[in-house]
Amino acid sequence: MAKTCVKSRIINQSAITYDVFVMVVAAPEIAAIARPGQFVHIRLTDALEPLLRRPFSIADCDSSEGTLTLIYRVVGRGTALMSGLKSGHTLDCMGPLGNGFTLSGQRPLLVGGGMGLAPLLMLAKTFCSCSSTLLMGGRNAQELFWPNIYRDVCNNIYITSDDGSLGHRGFTVDLLPGLLQEKKFDVVYACGPHVMLKSVAEVAQKYHIPCQVSLEEYMACGVGACLSCTCAGTSGKRNKVCTDGPVFWTEEVVW
Repeated sequence: MAKTCVKSRIINQSAITYDVFVMVVAAPEIAAIARPGQFVHIRLTDALEPLLRRPFSIADCDSSEGTLTLIYRVVGRGTALMSGLKSGHTLDCMGPLGNGFTLSGQRPLLVGGGMGLAPLLMLAKTFCSCSSTLLMGGRNAQELFWPNIYRDVCNNIYITSDDGSLGHRGFTVDLLPGLLQEKKFDVVYACGPHVMLKSVAEVAQKYHIPCQVSLEEYMACGVGACLSCTCAGTSGKRNKVCTDGPVFWTEEVVW
């Protein structure tokens, strides 16, 4: 898979919530070849700390403008440092990395939980010519700012929240069987917490619908050398999420 390492200038950064930010960076070499489901590996500074790069899903890509959009949550020192960067700052950006989604469906159902909704945005835009449906979930209404982002992208949006403060009270998997029974989806794409993906995989298998999932794992090198992001595969080998994935067909993963 072609990849490159470039100095990317921050065009804009803004806060969506107190701990979630959207950043647009200029990276024409990466934007020209990026596919839904791929990610970039970013080095924030030239200093020794933080030492390791951070992986970020590509939430959107504009090849004509040469830009990438990243949506991320502040969870540690690296992302806290990133959230304080301003327009004009440069990042060392490597990508696009990993294998993206297989665009095989004509009637896709997208299922996202929490920040797992970020990599599904570019996928949803790719399916704009289709009647795509999105099932999203989060802990509460404060976390579910996503409908505003997806409103012009998906024809139908179903929402669940753990506490019932927005949409259906419960989890995405609570609504999934009913949607698969009522609609004629030909593929399911999902990203979110591992427990959610496991449940989605089981339901999709029950209804005999192909399903791809984007796995989230801690990773260091991002290019398959350090083996820190492996997961068990049904083939008997350990899959490298950074290079064999992050997107897998559900039957490839030992849940």
